Amino acid sequence: MPTWTALTTLPGKPAAEALGRALENLAPEPTGIGVFEVEDGSGLWEVGAYFTEAPDDTALLLLSTAMGAKPFIVSELPETDWVAHVKRELAPVEAGRFFVYGSHDADKVPSGKHPLLIEAAMAFGTGHHGTTLGCLRALDRLATDGFVGQSVVDIGCGTAVLAMGAASIWDAPVLASDIDIQAVEVAEANLAANDMGDRVQVVEAAGFDHDALAGPFDLIFANILKGPLIALAPDLTARLMPRGYAILSGILNEQADEVAAVYAEAGNNIHAREEIGEWTTLTLQKKP
Repeated sequence: MPTWTALTTLPGKPAAEALGRALENLAPEPTGIGVFEVEDGSGLWEVGAYFTEAPDDTALLLLSTAMGAKPFIVSELPETDWVAHVKRELAPVEAGRFFVYGSHDADKVPSGKHPLLIEAAMAFGTGHHGTTLGCLRALDRLATDGFVGQSVVDIGCGTAVLAMGAASIWDAPVLASDIDIQAVEVAEANLAANDMGDRVQVVEAAGFDHDALAGPFDLIFANILKGPLIALAPDLTARLMPRGYAILSGILNEQADEVAAVYAEAGNNIHAREEIGEWTTLTLQKKP
């Protein structure tokens, strides 16, 4: 069955969400709608709709004009088995001692590695993205240097691959949280697939807004975006033990200095910094 996409951008979350709601009333009705912040610091939001019938170009133009958005770009996509495509394209990833793979590559897990199973259909958080890979490498470096986590939390956990990485190497309580209930469900499914359901607790929360996240922690992951990271700086630092570590990513290279400065002002030293492609991962250590 052919699929059509209609994509546009416009400034501001409220306007983008309003446009997303308006798309629900189109005929033919879209089968899915997405509203996402563009991760380039521009303040723009992307609104996309997916159709199994060709959308009404005139209705789309009227909507974009009324909402102050750019005209929708409509594309017809070829029929594709996306899960099969992902399986072909997403080869296993090695990040230090960690080996992230899909079940279709279970026979490729090398001895001596800590395997982390993430299904191919859950593409973000598999370790291929520079942010996730950077966080796993940072975790591996800390462990190699002798750090042993005693109380760990993964804020904005997505697939929970970072929480699972910590749980795979340390016998310590690990928490994971996400603002999106669907992400919480994905995380729980991944934990079950890795036999870690009793080792990592997952909660739905915005930032640290949950009783389970009161801390203190000696390691905090936050692989989110620049804006939320900056907003979280006081709360994150307050919940970090003296000399504890934070691994931050979701930061474009050109944003890294600003994020680092905010966290330095909050009471943290830069312990390590790594760029992978266009993304930077920061490892911080809270001052004594």
